[in-house]
Amino acid sequence: MKVGLEKVDMHKGVLVKALLDSGATGMFADRAFVEKHSFKKEKLERPIKIRNVDGTSNSRELVEEKIKVNMYFKGHVKRIRMNVCD
Repeated sequence: MKVGLEKVDMHKGVLVKALLDSGATGMFADRAFVEKHSFKKEKLERPIKIRNVDGTSNSRELVEEKIKVNMYFKGHVKRIRMNVCD
């Protein structure tokens, strides 16, 4: 599905294809995407350990940064936090 993501510090946006995963424990953004579009990253207060679906540790180990964005979808808007992953 297509959603709009707006930088909260600059009010500039980008239209993106998003994957909806009803089993996910959070919202994630790819580091290359975040850097390409110059989203402002912030350190997480506590890093998040990444686990695979089967419960094993992921090779990436920890998520340590986040971005805050306004997400637009079909006339609705919500400010969300997305964890930045490699």
